[in-house]
Amino acid sequence: MENHVFGSVEERTFQYQDSLPPLPVPSLEESLSKYCDSVKPFVNEEEYKKTCRIVKDFGNGIGKELHQKLLERARTRKNWLEEWWLNAAYLDVRMPSQLNVNFGGPAPYLEHYWPPKIGTQLERGSITTYYTLKYWDLIRREKLGVHKVRASPLDMSQFQNLFNTCKIPGVTRDRICNYFKTESEGSCPTHLIAMCRGRIFTFEAVLHGQILSPPEILRQLSYIQNLCQSGRDGLGLSALTTEERTRWALSREHLISLDRKNLSHLERIQSSLFVVSLDDECPDGSPEDYSQITWTALAGDPTIRWGDKSYNSILWRNGAFGSNCDHAPYDAMVLVALCDYIDQNIKACEGRWKGSPFVRELPDPEEMVFTVDQKIIDDIALAKAQYHTQAYDLQVANYAFTSFGKLLVKKKKLHPDTFVQLSLQLAFYKLHGRPGCCYETATTRMFYHGRTETMRPCTVEAVNWCRSMLDPASTHTQRRELMLKAFAKHNKMMDECQVGKGFDRHLLGLLLIAKEQGLAVPELFNDPAFTKSGGGGNFVLSTSLIGYTSVHGAVVPMVHNGYGFFYRIRDDRIVAACTAWKSSPETDAEKLCRTVFQNFLDMVQLMVSPQL
Repeated sequence: MENHVFGSVEERTFQYQDSLPPLPVPSLEESLSKYCDSVKPFVNEEEYKKTCRIVKDFGNGIGKELHQKLLERARTRKNWLEEWWLNAAYLDVRMPSQLNVNFGGPAPYLEHYWPPKIGTQLERGSITTYYTLKYWDLIRREKLGVHKVRASPLDMSQFQNLFNTCKIPGVTRDRICNYFKTESEGSCPTHLIAMCRGRIFTFEAVLHGQILSPPEILRQLSYIQNLCQSGRDGLGLSALTTEERTRWALSREHLISLDRKNLSHLERIQSSLFVVSLDDECPDGSPEDYSQITWTALAGDPTIRWGDKSYNSILWRNGAFGSNCDHAPYDAMVLVALCDYIDQNIKACEGRWKGSPFVRELPDPEEMVFTVDQKIIDDIALAKAQYHTQAYDLQVANYAFTSFGKLLVKKKKLHPDTFVQLSLQLAFYKLHGRPGCCYETATTRMFYHGRTETMRPCTVEAVNWCRSMLDPASTHTQRRELMLKAFAKHNKMMDECQVGKGFDRHLLGLLLIAKEQGLAVPELFNDPAFTKSGGGGNFVLSTSLIGYTSVHGAVVPMVHNGYGFFYRIRDDRIVAACTAWKSSPETDAEKLCRTVFQNFLDMVQLMVSPQL
């Protein structure tokens, strides 16, 4: 989103929800044909023929039956994928959510009025918290502008999960608890959770129907910080949320069994608007190098954030900001919209609160002290040790390419997103000597409760172009022609994904139907080509365009020998956040990022006519 649409007086935020079209089921023939095409870069001729035979048998046999059952499911649901996707992608996953699933990143506020400065943490944090509450109020009153593409409304349901939402661990499957309500639906919890030095506090963010002002929020946060600085550090109970999901569920059950108050405390955290993390860390950062801030947002102190909350707002000691969010209830575009709203308001007030300094009489924040035993203390220690081992293995390279940005790319008649994706394909090919199976997020929000589809940027056309760029015998004109073919293929595929004609979610639906029916996993999904091309969550490049605002973020790689690559595109710059695991001998986030930036220059040069 680039339109900075926030308040709306004409339309209600959720007024179009019921009129959005249902998520379509693509044709089986088209999906299987697209799948075969996507496999080509990763197999030899013999393997490809074998895969084509498997796909043909699937399409003429069990696949046809499964497709019919999927069509039957779609006739009774406006979104046949919604429940399946939530379970398969998030709630059934047993590995720790924090680090592996959560997304996080730096706030852009240091780019203008708020460069890092010791002593500004609480004052600035009070202002960001205030504008976050104002955004909650916009959604609650349904005054948030409806996102649109070419005048068509997009699904807005994910915005109901930004606040008052939490994932609850289960022994075999997690669940999401959402306590948010619009004004027309009834009352909504209005308390915040603040965490500092392993201790957990709560206070009301609305008093007599009025959101606390920045000076009032400052009063509450100062009270908490002073108490923590002059007293003991807490247990750091929230580190349990970084555990493997089943172990966290069992720890939680034990915690509840110790004292009824523990359940009450947990429910208060779960139902809170969001979490404010007062972090003593002091990560360096600048508009050209966000690497340390991004690492700290993703992998920082686990004792002052609740990994299952939909939004943890992190306030670092030097007045820089970040966030860490559970991915299950919504996709990154929701947080981008919130942070862009805060950013615009900070610019408008020039980074200073210009309203009344008056502070009403407020009840002190209440500390939530859990009853624990030695088992819980040991569980916390184990969770912290495991988390830090993985956190220190994470490499983050988050840099700005400032030679040019969207304006020049569009002037060359190239799509900015495709420009970055093809540069990434070339970078992977240069560093690894082979094509890189790649996941790019495509939105399906034009449909009812639509979330995402997988777009696969590693096409035959992209690989042909990559090879030409490394072939000394290839001419400037040949390379440009091949690049433009790769652009055209990518753009066509992205358009198809966004109108419900992708194939990855379709294949997932067919697989899940088979499992529900108690059938054997079809051969298509056991074929080595399925995994080699990224199927089953095996993409070595996990990527997403975060948008055209100043807001940024990152995720960890999908596989151990892979990369996470999130990027934002501005008029004058392209900012990339690349992640990798240090323990993988194959990958290096710094090298990949530098190679992508070099490719930007080479690609623009291809669009300049060669000197005769």
